[in-house]
Amino acid sequence: MTKNPGGKSTVTPYVVVRGAEQFLTFVEHTFEVTASGRWPNPDGTIGHAEITVGESVLMTFDAQPDWPVTPSFLSVYVDDVDATLARAVEAGGVVVTELMESRITGDRGCRVKDPVGNIWWLQTHLRDFDPAGFADPEEAAKMQIAQETFAVEMRSRI
Repeated sequence: MTKNPGGKSTVTPYVVVRGAEQFLTFVEHTFEVTASGRWPNPDGTIGHAEITVGESVLMTFDAQPDWPVTPSFLSVYVDDVDATLARAVEAGGVVVTELMESRITGDRGCRVKDPVGNIWWLQTHLRDFDPAGFADPEEAAKMQIAQETFAVEMRSRI
């Protein structure tokens, strides 16, 4: 018996959305992958689906209409963040935080809101973390922009 079945890791996100089919279409287009399975409910909504991005399985299903909206926040490392962002926008994503390169994190990245309201951190790792970046005013300004753009998005949901 395997410890983690079906390619799942120790922590496997379960993304509950209104519009699981739309969510899966966004993920398939953005990351150039295909869902490994969709299991419908009798009413045609998705009761369970799985899709693998890189080495991670995401699970999803359609929320009930009387449930509160529960957006997910997903961080994904990709080989080419520029191309991934372009596909995300083609698939209906909206840029929350523009692409930027950070010496602090060592990443080139951005944030995108998908068509059902989840926020994706898309990034390509370029170099190791540099704690000296915290003392650089230009790097601090980038972090401030990243924090402010996220705060604007979150406040827009109130």
